[in-house]
Amino acid sequence: MRHRKKFNHLSRKSAHRKAMLANMATSLIMHKRIHTTLAKAKALRTYIEPLITRSKEDTTHSRRVVFSYLQSKEAITELFREISVKVADRPGGYTRIIKIGNRLGDNAEMCMMELVDFNENLLAEKDAKKAKPARRRRKGGKKKIAEETVAEPVVEEISEEVIETEAEVEEVMEEVKAEVEAEEKKEEIKEEVKVEVEEVKAEDEVKVEAPVDEEKKEEVKSEIDKSAEDDKKEEPKAEEKKEDNKEESK
Repeated sequence: MRHRKKFNHLSRKSAHRKAMLANMATSLIMHKRIHTTLAKAKALRTYIEPLITRSKEDTTHSRRVVFSYLQSKEAITELFREISVKVADRPGGYTRIIKIGNRLGDNAEMCMMELVDFNENLLAEKDAKKAKPARRRRKGGKKKIAEETVAEPVVEEISEEVIETEAEVEEVMEEVKAEVEAEEKKEEIKEEVKVEVEEVKAEDEVKVEAPVDEEKKEEVKSEIDKSAEDDKKEEPKAEEKKEDNKEESK
């Protein structure tokens, strides 16, 4: 008789059941979402949530305890590095079970099981709802009295805010205009410099060396010839001096 045995055996022996739950837990940790039967998902929830709670304390002892259940180093690193950080502020209820209908073959109830903190769509919707301010309206005669008493100062405050915003807009527009004018001036200066450079280049190209006069050429030639003749005359004199020096030395 099955006295005091409330958990679901899942029609398996203890070794088979533990191995199956360990594999499903590693899949859920690695992929953050799995599809399975409703009975297995409920059994997995009681199996994995204590392990996630244990991962909040990143110690050697807690890692060894979790490893004794999962037998997967990759799953443990993912659990202690990624999941424990996101789940740190949550006191429990780390998983969500969503029913998706019955299976065609045996008509078993199917579901999708996921980690709550890793559903990006639902988290984005919650952030959008938080961002919207709540607006409430009251009915009755008190509203009219309140409007009459508060209307004038509220209008004054609104007008002042509008004036301030318009002044800010004008300041921003003036700054933008000043920046645009400065850029235009820079471009004009660059264009002027380019034009001046082009003009200088054109003048250099147009300039041609002035032709040398023929008379100057003849004078230069005559001077060169004279210098050559003088050198020829000096050569025999130098030889004679050398000979005289030799005789004296003898």
